[in-house]
Amino acid sequence: MSIRKREWVTQSGNKKEGWILDYFDNAGIRRQKGFATKKAAESFSVTAKHEIKLGTHTADSASITVSAAGELWITTAENNGLERSSVAQYRQHLDYHLTPFLGKTKLNALSVPLIRQFEDDLSAAGRSAAMVRKVRVSLGSLLADAQERGLVARNVVRDLKGGRHKGKERRAERRQKGKLKVGVDIPTREEIKAIIGALQGRYRPLLLTAIFTGLRASELRGLRWVNVDFEKRELHVVERADRYDEMGQPKSEAGERSVPIPPIVVNTLKEWKLACPKRATGRKDADGNAIMELDLVFPNGRGHVESRANIVRRGLWPTQVRAGVCVDSGKLDEDGNPVLIAKYKGLHALRHFYASWCINRTQDGGLNLPPKSVQERMGHASITLTLDTYSHLFPRGDDADEMAAAENALLA
Repeated sequence: MSIRKREWVTQSGNKKEGWILDYFDNAGIRRQKGFATKKAAESFSVTAKHEIKLGTHTADSASITVSAAGELWITTAENNGLERSSVAQYRQHLDYHLTPFLGKTKLNALSVPLIRQFEDDLSAAGRSAAMVRKVRVSLGSLLADAQERGLVARNVVRDLKGGRHKGKERRAERRQKGKLKVGVDIPTREEIKAIIGALQGRYRPLLLTAIFTGLRASELRGLRWVNVDFEKRELHVVERADRYDEMGQPKSEAGERSVPIPPIVVNTLKEWKLACPKRATGRKDADGNAIMELDLVFPNGRGHVESRANIVRRGLWPTQVRAGVCVDSGKLDEDGNPVLIAKYKGLHALRHFYASWCINRTQDGGLNLPPKSVQERMGHASITLTLDTYSHLFPRGDDADEMAAAENALLA
C-alpha cells in the first residue's frame, strides 16, 4: 500500500490538497481511495491491511447499499421458490424496517456497533423485541446472500454476541406475554364442552376436528380427503394452505405427521363427506356435464380453499356466542342490551386446548402424554418449542412430599 499527496486547483482558483491510498484488494484488483488528511489515509491503510489479510475487505466501489442488496435478496427468495407468504414477510422487513434505517448504508460500512445502534433505533421507533429479532435475522439472511454474490466479505450479524443477547430477548418476550393461561388463552374443559354442544352447520366438522387434533388453521384448510384414514382413525398432515390460499408443504419437516382422531370426529367426518362441496375438475362427461370430485375436506362452497376469515367470523365466533363463551363488548344494541362477542378470537385457542388436553392427567380428562409425544402431535420443529410454550401445564409431583422424603433419607 502506498499513500501519496494530491494537489489541484478548483475552478475558482483555490488550491486544494488531499491524499490518495493505492492498494490491491483480496482479489488482486488495484484500488484507490481519497482522504482529506494523511492521518485518515494511514488509519484506513492499517484497517484495510488487516481486513485483506483476513479476507474480509470490500472496496467502496465494489459494495452496494443495504437497500440494493435487499432487492437482490428478495429476487433470490423468489427464484428459490420460497412460499409467497415468506417472500411477503421479507418484503415487509425490507420496506418498513431495513430501508428506512439502513437503506443508504453500504454493506462494507456495516459493523457490530452500527447493528447494535440499528436495533436501538428500531426499539425507539416502537418495534417490539420480537420484531427487532426477526428483522435482525432477515438482515443476516440478506448479508449471507450478498456474500454469495461477492458483494460483501463479512456478515456482521453473525459476529454479534447472539447467544446471550438472544436469551435475554426471549426471556423479556416471555415476561411481556406471560404464560398461557387456562380460561384466558386456553379454553377450559367446560367451555370446550359448551362449544361442542353449540356446533352446527358446515363449520361443525372443521371446528370439531380442530378441537380434537390441534391442527393449525393452514393445515385444516389444506387437508384433503385422500389424507383421511377412516380405518386407522387418523389424519395425515402433508399439506397446508397459506394466507394466499396456495397449497404447499407444512411449516417444517416435523409438520408432516399423523394425528389420531377420536370416534366423534370419525363419525362426523363420515357424515360430512356425503355433503361436502365438490370441486370442478375442468373435465366433462359423455353428456357434456362438468365432472366434479371431492378434494378438500373443509372447502368453501365451490370446493376451493376456505378463507380463514370466514372460518373465524362465520364459524368460531358465532359458535362461542351460542355456547355462552363470550364477553361484554362494552357496546349496547338497539334495545340497550349489552353486545356479547366471542371470548377467544382465533383458531389457535383450539390448538392450545388440544395441547393442554394431551398434557392433562387422565383423572382430569386428559391424555397424560409425555412431552415428546405432545411435540409430535403438535408438529413442533423441536421439543424446546413445546416446553417453552406448555411446560407449565405438565403435571408436577407433590414438591412438599418429595422434600420431606429427601430430608428423611439424608438424616436417617
